[in-house]
Amino acid sequence: MRFNQLDEKDELILKHLLNNGRLSHAELGRFVNLTRAAVRERVNNLIEQGIIDKFTVSVNPLKAGKSLSVYFNIDVDWSMLEKVAEQLLSDEEITSVYQMSGGPHLHVHALMDDQAHVERYLQRLRTLEGITNVHSEFLIKRFKEREGLLI
Repeated sequence: MRFNQLDEKDELILKHLLNNGRLSHAELGRFVNLTRAAVRERVNNLIEQGIIDKFTVSVNPLKAGKSLSVYFNIDVDWSMLEKVAEQLLSDEEITSVYQMSGGPHLHVHALMDDQAHVERYLQRLRTLEGITNVHSEFLIKRFKEREGLLI
């Protein structure tokens, strides 16, 4: 993916950081043919502009014991949408909550231990005021997964 605000060096820096966020400025400089100081300046500029949002760790949920990736499409009453979203955000299983177009509903991703965990969570969703319907799907296979925005 190309961005109008980034030159080739910034794109290369971001590509290498997305692959390994632990690279030092000196290592990055060797990859992109810039000095350590020039890379540090560019990285700091990308942070100041908000292009680099944060540095983080990517955890493999399967190896950490979460064997099921589950997606929920949750229909809600318009008047309760914000409240339902806030309640979902407090659940440790939930990794993402999005309000979608096309009516009052939320698209939610969760990581679960097993099918019994999913069943318990569905029971919890039934207790939340404002939810009118829940459709759930299990992830079968990942063909492509994005960690950050790949360039």
